[in-house]
Amino acid sequence: MNVSVEFVLRIIGAVAGSVSGSIGGFQFAHWLGLPPDVYAIVFGLVGFLAGLVLTPFVTTRPLRRIRRELSQMSAGRLTAIMAGIFLGLVAAALLSLPLSLLPSPFRQIMPLVTAVLFCYLSVIILVTRQNDLQNMFSNLRSGGTPSDGSEARNDGVVLLDTSVIIDGRIADISKTGFIQSTLLVPNFVLFELQHIADSADALRRNRGRRGLEILSLLQNESPIPTRITDMDASEVRDVDSKLVFLARHLHCPIMTNDYNLNRVAEIQGVTVLNINDLANAVKAIFLPGEELAVRIIQEGREAGQGVGYLDDGTMVVVEDGRKLINSTCSVTVTKVLQTAAGRMIFARP
Repeated sequence: MNVSVEFVLRIIGAVAGSVSGSIGGFQFAHWLGLPPDVYAIVFGLVGFLAGLVLTPFVTTRPLRRIRRELSQMSAGRLTAIMAGIFLGLVAAALLSLPLSLLPSPFRQIMPLVTAVLFCYLSVIILVTRQNDLQNMFSNLRSGGTPSDGSEARNDGVVLLDTSVIIDGRIADISKTGFIQSTLLVPNFVLFELQHIADSADALRRNRGRRGLEILSLLQNESPIPTRITDMDASEVRDVDSKLVFLARHLHCPIMTNDYNLNRVAEIQGVTVLNINDLANAVKAIFLPGEELAVRIIQEGREAGQGVGYLDDGTMVVVEDGRKLINSTCSVTVTKVLQTAAGRMIFARP
């Protein structure tokens, strides 16, 4: 709401508070047998100040918060809340007649209590099971039933995590044509990028700015569309939980490099696209006995070893390669080891 509306409401609240305070002060003084004029004026001034200060907290501020929550709420969640309120009111209306036969004061109180209770329970049940209800109605519309009870995957969009945007390789991958889905960036991920870019730490600040630049490249130069969405999960706070909740709601995968998010998402049945796994999968495969050229740049852990790296980052450990440090040599592969951190190649000159 704009300032003018809030100002008008403050004035109305101040006047109402002043009138109520004057009446209350007059009644209070009359009850104590004191001069009513002074108390009416004092209570009127207190009511005026209280109305002027407190009116926004019971008018504009709650409405503004409700509007913000509704703008960030998903369509499915909003529909579930409205349907829950409707069903709760219908159930309360059916019980209003027998409740009206109760003795006073229960006949006046119980219908209202029942309406509130049924609305609350209906909203909680529908919001909690909204995904199941959506799947059920989708199956009814399509005339079929799910074959294994699993949720259908939505290949139309892919959620991007903060780590995968900062990593930057998604911009190059999107240009290759391997990804056909729309890249979806929630607002809370964008806010986290902005928070990192505004950090006092120079390294975090540079990472955040790099992430914002990559996001700009995805929007302007990528052949696949990249959209920012206002969808949010208000019941959870941290970004990872919000992403998992949103992925389950949309039935879409999450693209991330975060190991913890990867594990949590997999436990909750969300498909994860990890760029590090993709990078390891597309690295060149070398078999024992093949020859390759590598530049040895440092010593290895064992005595006499030298270590070099291929263009894709694969580590090559060269036996008796210490004397060849800072030179490029031809080596023969002796063993290839696949680890959780990536692929390692052992070779000899």
